[in-house]
Amino acid sequence: MKNKNYYAVLMAGGVGSRFWPISTSSYPKQFHDMLGTGDTLIQKTFKRLNKFVPTENILILTNERYNDLVLEQLPMVKQDQVVLEPAMRNTAPCILYAALKIQKMNENGVMIVAPSDHWIEDEDAFAADVTTCFEKCEKEEVLCTLGIKPSFPNTGFGYIEFEKESAEGLKKVNQFREKPDYETAKEFLAQGNFLWNAGIFMWSVKTIVNAFKNYQPEQYSLFESGMSCYNTGEEKEFIKENYPKAENISIDYAILENSKSIFVLPASFDWNDLGTWGSLYDKLDKDEDNNAVVNSKVVTTDASGNMIRSPKDKIVVVDGLNDYIIVDKKEVLLIYPKSKEQDIKKVLGEVKDKFGDTYA
Repeated sequence: MKNKNYYAVLMAGGVGSRFWPISTSSYPKQFHDMLGTGDTLIQKTFKRLNKFVPTENILILTNERYNDLVLEQLPMVKQDQVVLEPAMRNTAPCILYAALKIQKMNENGVMIVAPSDHWIEDEDAFAADVTTCFEKCEKEEVLCTLGIKPSFPNTGFGYIEFEKESAEGLKKVNQFREKPDYETAKEFLAQGNFLWNAGIFMWSVKTIVNAFKNYQPEQYSLFESGMSCYNTGEEKEFIKENYPKAENISIDYAILENSKSIFVLPASFDWNDLGTWGSLYDKLDKDEDNNAVVNSKVVTTDASGNMIRSPKDKIVVVDGLNDYIIVDKKEVLLIYPKSKEQDIKKVLGEVKDKFGDTYA
């Protein structure tokens, strides 16, 4: 039996612009089968959470424009489980909104907030780690997060610094650290008490709502004033009118930087945030020339280390290219050095300026 006090909030509002041209603002990466497994990223994430969270207790937080995509890809989800943001306001407002909805359903609820586009291989280990955090959150007024043991000095993630004297298991967090430069990242690894911040959080609804009350009183009173409307026919109207008034602030700045009782559990599973074509390349099986191929039938000569993706069964011939991203879709072809993958966002801007929003 799944625990009826367990809830999940699946964050599915992002655009994933570094995965352009596959990920576009009208059809972002979480709704694509990026790995060629037969499941889209949001479907994989839903199944992973559904192993220990009841189906009806999983809320999908997304932008209004993706409502139909969510319902189409997750047919087991009812419309009232899809929590729609009428405006982009970062992570704090939508998490508070979801927490108040859950609190109204079940004041003993504990919830996980998880991105919809991560890759996690060992789903049982993931479920065990989250349950460990849930159990602590049920007993104590604490905020919990999962940290990833760093495998190299990555400058693309924020870090979580924990107390060196911490016992096994959950560790007291000292502070959250911004994305570092390379030298700082190397220092973090040398110190040994730093984890990557995966953006996966667990807390009881009581604790997170109280944290907003204490640290973000304006935000709290704005959303709390709609309590009588939540989970009723009046909710949509209230949110449409009030959500745009919310401050645009991340949960990290709004709550986590202020809270004194945060614990981190070093994850016991393999994790990848699938943020870029390079991170996807790292996760995929490679052919004998170290090319990662999704959907394509390839013929390669003197070509290695490439990330190749095309429509299903399209034949792709590559000669003399190494370490490139080659992505073909009907109206866009991208051939771009893997070493410059962080600039794809910039390229997307140039495409928009030159050809309009149709391809973005």
